[in-house]
Amino acid sequence: MSSLLLKIYSKMPVHVQNFGISLFGIKWYNRRFGGIYRQELNKYLQRERFSDAEWKHYKNGKLRALLKHAYENVPYYNDLFNSNKIKHNQIELNNLNIIPFLEKQTLRVYGQTQLISKLKEPRGEFFSSSGSTGTPTQILISSLMHQRYAAAHESRCRAWAGVNNKSPRGMIGGRKVLTGSNEGPPFHRFNIIEKQVYFSAYHISSINTYNYVKAMYKHNIEYMTGYAVSNYLLALNIKQQKIKAPKLKAVITSSEKLTSEMRNVMEEVYQCKVFDGWSGVEACAMVTECEYGNLHISEDVGIIEILDEHGNEVSEGESGEVVCTGFLNYDQPLIRYRIGDRMTKGTDKCSCGRNMPIIKEIDGRIEDVVTGPDGRKMVRFHSVFIGIPSIEFAQVIQEEIDYILIKIQNEIKLTDKEIELIKYRVLSQLGDVKIDIHQQTKIEQKNGKYKAVISKLKYF
Repeated sequence: MSSLLLKIYSKMPVHVQNFGISLFGIKWYNRRFGGIYRQELNKYLQRERFSDAEWKHYKNGKLRALLKHAYENVPYYNDLFNSNKIKHNQIELNNLNIIPFLEKQTLRVYGQTQLISKLKEPRGEFFSSSGSTGTPTQILISSLMHQRYAAAHESRCRAWAGVNNKSPRGMIGGRKVLTGSNEGPPFHRFNIIEKQVYFSAYHISSINTYNYVKAMYKHNIEYMTGYAVSNYLLALNIKQQKIKAPKLKAVITSSEKLTSEMRNVMEEVYQCKVFDGWSGVEACAMVTECEYGNLHISEDVGIIEILDEHGNEVSEGESGEVVCTGFLNYDQPLIRYRIGDRMTKGTDKCSCGRNMPIIKEIDGRIEDVVTGPDGRKMVRFHSVFIGIPSIEFAQVIQEEIDYILIKIQNEIKLTDKEIELIKYRVLSQLGDVKIDIHQQTKIEQKNGKYKAVISKLKYF
């Protein structure tokens, strides 16, 4: 949302905001569920029962087509293949590793130029990734691409959880549907087009819990989705206050590591199964939990390599870095993209009968929770750094209940205006806290990973 639209939105009464969100919902619904969506959905459902041989044939065919397109139409890959003397027509699944990794910083620098295809699908828009450890990347997604990816999400994520895109749902995500940290209830807005109650991730606290539950009943929510930690914190407040929540069909979490404690609390509160998953705005891979509790790779969305520190595929039961090659987006191909997460490789077979590789665990990034002075708890701060390209990586550190330290890794110093923008955004999410910003050339890593959020408080 542009700054002008956000300013106008913030001045509207709640019922007008709901109307505006629903108008936007019409456009958003048609973009994802119109056009080729139904056709693509049927294809995903058919492939779900592929044999191992059928999957291998399918993946090799998709890989060859992707590499041919990238070499002929994407300047970055044309230069990469030529400079490394790589013959794109000689690459298959068994020698994919001769292609160098695509680094996140490379995507930041060339994502809107050299990594864009000369042949683009219509109605393409750039969307920001979460950017949890730094400046978000910009991902070009056409309406057709959105429909392909929406069909994948529907056939694997929702269908396996027993719900669909017409089921009334509650969502806790990164959109700031309430523009100020001190706004009062209701702590949600309603998109009537998708029967979606969008809850604020920035107002979850014990004092506000009943208002969240009241909205669930009012709008007959059948499942909850969104950030794992935010959904857990809400469920934990419901449990601790002994509020009776509605019995749901499912909770579908994403974006953060789902621990067994989180799962147990949500399943107890909502009396339903919790389904874990992993994907991202990059839409270059997808992992979803089936009805038997196993996490499967959707190999028609993209290839997932799980690699050790030497770039070799790990064995069953071992953890490694996730490297993705997406099959769906030809406008901005992501080939051997180091997305920044880790997974533990599982077995190959599941009682569900699907011949889709199993992930034993999504190791992900385990972020701490930051607590505001009024008790609200938050974990996601990606919106703080959007639109500030000089930030390479960042950490949000809670030193005290009312003191936040932000470490920023950058070569080009922030302007005074950018510093004030970061502080304003943090204050709008956490309320009245002191903020210090330290700029430095390097942020310390732990086991080769950056931790985006650190709290020195005990939060649960």
